[in-house]
Amino acid sequence: MAVATAQLQERFNKVLVPELKTKLGRENVHSIPRLQKIVINMGVGKALVDKNRMEQSAEQLSQIAGQKAQVTKAKKAVSGFRLRENNEIGCRVTLRGARMYEFLERLINIALPRIRDFRGLNPKSFDGNGNYSFGVTEQLIFPEIDPDKVNFTQGMDITFVTSTKSDDDGRELLRLLGMPFREANESRAGS
Repeated sequence: MAVATAQLQERFNKVLVPELKTKLGRENVHSIPRLQKIVINMGVGKALVDKNRMEQSAEQLSQIAGQKAQVTKAKKAVSGFRLRENNEIGCRVTLRGARMYEFLERLINIALPRIRDFRGLNPKSFDGNGNYSFGVTEQLIFPEIDPDKVNFTQGMDITFVTSTKSDDDGRELLRLLGMPFREANESRAGS
């Protein structure tokens, strides 16, 4: 998958940076919040029973992200979960630069609208440091995944790491980038 400069990245640099400067009242261009990376994580707990699940999950995550997924291993043994140290329990991808913007574009324009009964993302899912996380229940919302080849559905967590320490600045950045947040008055109904 050849990655040219994503349209969203160009739009951010040419249109959104000046808009953020005026909205946030900043003079210095370097003080404007930026998206640093997107981390996509799949916890594959069932891989302890079925080894094929890990391979398929990692392959599907690689297709979705456009780069090879890293398999993560357990750091500690937890007997209640029948988990031993160094068991493969998940996979993740960290996207930066053009690939990050290209993934964000596909997420906003193609994947999120394919979610059934989608009314927007919760605008309160920030961590207190300007970073935003949300979960997706199945990988089939991404067009890269062929539904005929999927044996099981697998959820994932997507985290947006920003350069700001303020949730409000991070929320404004993601809103301008096109993230479909729910309106504040309807956020209680869909939670």
